[in-house]
Amino acid sequence: MISQSYQLYVERSDASRNMARYCAMSIEPNLFGDICLLRKLGRIGAKGQKVVHHFGREEEAVLLFLDLLRQKRKRGYRPRSLMRT
Repeated sequence: MISQSYQLYVERSDASRNMARYCAMSIEPNLFGDICLLRKLGRIGAKGQKVVHHFGREEEAVLLFLDLLRQKRKRGYRPRSLMRT
C-alpha cells in the first residue's frame, strides 16, 4: 500500500530549437502488490514512450522518483503553466 500519492507532469519547450517535450511520472501499486514507478516521456502531442520500474518497497521507488525529478529540473523541465480563458 502506498502511503502518499506521487504524481508529476513537467514540460520543456524551446521554440528556437523546435523542442517540446514532456515527462509524466507516478508511483502506483500493481496487481501483485509490487510498487511501480511509471514514466511516460515524449514530444508534446505525441503518444510517447512508457517505462515501468518495479520495486519491492515504496522507499526505493520514491528515491528514484526524486532523483529523476532533480535530473529533469536541471535540464530545464518545469510544471506546465495553466492557460486561463
